[in-house]
Amino acid sequence: MKKNALLLAALPLLLAGTVRASGSSRPAMPMQTGAPASPEDEAKEYLNDAITRKEKADKLEAEALAAPDAPKREKLLAKSQKEHEASIKKYVKATEKDPTLYGAWGGLGYAYRKTRRFDEALAAYDKSLALNPSYMPAVEYRAEAYLGLNRLEEVKAAYLTLFNSDRKRADELAAAIDTWVAGKKTDPSGLDAKTLDEFATWAAQRKQIAGQTSSLLKPRDERW
Repeated sequence: MKKNALLLAALPLLLAGTVRASGSSRPAMPMQTGAPASPEDEAKEYLNDAITRKEKADKLEAEALAAPDAPKREKLLAKSQKEHEASIKKYVKATEKDPTLYGAWGGLGYAYRKTRRFDEALAAYDKSLALNPSYMPAVEYRAEAYLGLNRLEEVKAAYLTLFNSDRKRADELAAAIDTWVAGKKTDPSGLDAKTLDEFATWAAQRKQIAGQTSSLLKPRDERW
């Protein structure tokens, strides 16, 4: 029950990215020819399975947020965690079969972050970005992992990168920051009040700047 209570306390931050894509896209599978599958093809199959698990986990998290009572939320969240754990196994298999599959590394980081294994999440995101430095989903979600570790300077740097490269993801990170700040004001968990206030002020200033400059942006439909 103590573990479940901790997961419930972390639910707002975990849910910040639930309605968004994890950054990994479902790869197309080649036509079967009867020949043995290549490691790359096997990696894509594992990645597809992982994404299916991830989508199920996110759906369960969304249901948990909407649940009317704590016991039901707890039950749904526990199921979601099991799906994320299952997706981790698939993502790991995908990266073993094809270590160059940066989307699989990004998805692995996402699943680790959702299960609050932040250090492992950072390692996976770092590998994803080493393979593709412009992979913005990994930049954003790595920043959310930094939030979980109270590494606020890295969060700031990530926000500025996104602000200059992918404004929509910068806005999503800003929303995650707001959720995190609200939670920390209730439970600081090792973060002193001055540091939290300074970071909250910085975040508010960045949102103000984003609002003032949003009209200067050209419409963009594409997403990473």
